[in-house]
Amino acid sequence: AWRVLQLGGSELDAVERGCGQCEIDQCDGSVGYGGSPDESGETTLDAMIMDGNTMEVGAVADLRHIKNAIGVARKVIEYTKHTLLVGESASLFAVRMGFPYEDLTTQKSLSMYSKWLNQSCQPNYWKNVVPDSSKSCGPYKRPVEVTCKEQTILQRSIRNHDTIGMVVIGGSGTVASGTSTNGAVHKIPGRVGDSPIAGAGSYADSTAGGAAATGDGDIMMRFLPSYQAVEYMRMGTDPVVACQKVISRIQKYAPKFFGAVICANTTGSYGAACNKIPGFTQFHFMVSNPLLTQPTEQVVDCT
Repeated sequence: AWRVLQLGGSELDAVERGCGQCEIDQCDGSVGYGGSPDESGETTLDAMIMDGNTMEVGAVADLRHIKNAIGVARKVIEYTKHTLLVGESASLFAVRMGFPYEDLTTQKSLSMYSKWLNQSCQPNYWKNVVPDSSKSCGPYKRPVEVTCKEQTILQRSIRNHDTIGMVVIGGSGTVASGTSTNGAVHKIPGRVGDSPIAGAGSYADSTAGGAAATGDGDIMMRFLPSYQAVEYMRMGTDPVVACQKVISRIQKYAPKFFGAVICANTTGSYGAACNKIPGFTQFHFMVSNPLLTQPTEQVVDCT
């Protein structure tokens, strides 16, 4: 992404290229094809890209059989008046735009799926169903009488889903942002998280700054953390404090959630914040700017 900017590419070009490279590299197993199989063993992708000058957003969710999700999201901006396309219809749009129709399954994702089935489909995202979702693969049904059962967060690995989120600030202060992910491991088919939702997964406004979020999208999307962080920065709040305030806001309702937010304003100042839980006490993110000789890893302690 940084190289694209140095060669004169636009901020949107940089976001698309950076996130697209992660899709190719299958970053952390949580981005791109061949990872995070859903309950039926299929890998589906979510992505979005936002232009902070025009406030245009292009996004795809539950995208099937297309590897370059962020590229398809960019085409939504360029060739439609829409913001978000989903499922097989999004895949058909992608094919019209020239993207190859491919299998997103790999031996690794098949192995993950098989292991999960052999463990009685644990963990999963069902609750208040019969048969007992903590012991069985289902198929599940709504019980005659619903009895609420507290879900144990400790069942889930904090690395069971993630995303790449990127904020790009151009030399003139122009802002763009984007995300790409293959979502939550063993998600219920059709599930869409925060990543492709403007204001949740990321947000960009060239009059203020940009932000991107990662973590438990089912919780984080309810608070539009990226939008809120940008609004804090618009009011003059330092990016570090803006990120901290957003995390604090979510903590009041979900103290054990897994998540982090990165923030950058139009002057190039940046920061991040994360929620501290067992096994996740620091958040690592990458920064490139004219003051650094190369892309540099930054670390922030969670609160």
